[in-house]
Amino acid sequence: MLAWRNVVVRYPGFELTLDLEVARGETLALLGPSGSGKSSALRVAAGLERPSAGRVFLGGRDVTDLPPERRGVGFVFQDYALFPHLTVEKNVAFGLEERGWERARIRRRVGELLEQMGLEAHAHKKPEQLSGGERQRVALARALAPEPGVLLLDEPLGALDLRLRERLLLELRRVLAGEEVTAVFVTHDQTEAFVTAERVAIVKNGRLVQQGAPEAVFERPADVWTARFLGHKNVLAPEEAAALGLTGGGPRVLLPGALRLGAGPLEGRVVERLFYGPRVGLWLEARGVRLYWEGSAAGAPAEGAALRLAIDPGRTVEVGQ
Repeated sequence: MLAWRNVVVRYPGFELTLDLEVARGETLALLGPSGSGKSSALRVAAGLERPSAGRVFLGGRDVTDLPPERRGVGFVFQDYALFPHLTVEKNVAFGLEERGWERARIRRRVGELLEQMGLEAHAHKKPEQLSGGERQRVALARALAPEPGVLLLDEPLGALDLRLRERLLLELRRVLAGEEVTAVFVTHDQTEAFVTAERVAIVKNGRLVQQGAPEAVFERPADVWTARFLGHKNVLAPEEAAALGLTGGGPRVLLPGALRLGAGPLEGRVVERLFYGPRVGLWLEARGVRLYWEGSAAGAPAEGAALRLAIDPGRTVEVGQ
């Protein structure tokens, strides 16, 4: 449904190269740190920026030379970009009026989306009267209103606080599934990517470093950088892995569940204990190697405690440098 074919985007001191496609009805997360080129890829797909080389295809049609309004894509910006002088209802209807939809059809579509987003009570309010979460819903409804072939979302939850972001993340997942729309979701947060997308494409310094289903990417990161970026804390250098009795010549990642406390051949000590409420995080030291364990707070050892531990080799994976 959407394809970047050998696309190159150049800025002073930076170059993005991308060859990637998104299947019809699929939600793809473009995941990477700030400055990696994610938003540039989205802007090229939307027609807001022209690539230095390569072509962009939508539904099998080359749209590289088409302006944004002729591409049939919806775009949700991080700052929402709502029209401040229009009501919620008018913001959602704006694109439909521009496309010449009949009034009755506009009313039906706007009504559907306001109900779906829980915005009926806010239909006649201006954006300044809304919370951040409500503005995010309006921006999403406006982008979905014309029934676009592709929906592009650029860090749509980035401006929200943590609790609201977690709640709206699940709502966004539900909406994307309900609308059966092809979507590309740009984020720097792996949790957002994993929860929202069927496939994750990780971008670093303008290069695609790994792609696949969220679980597959998390369980088998391509290299040390990717493992750490995805949140793995136990990323061991070859000499550290060897010190713990793990065979293999490269760096090794301990996946969740690999580290077991209470019994085993290794002697360790709790260096730091972090209390998270129902769970605790323990930084341990064993044979000169620093390790992390997280689990139930009930019965977890205290800071400074000595303990024995074991590593399940089946829950470790060797990665590239």
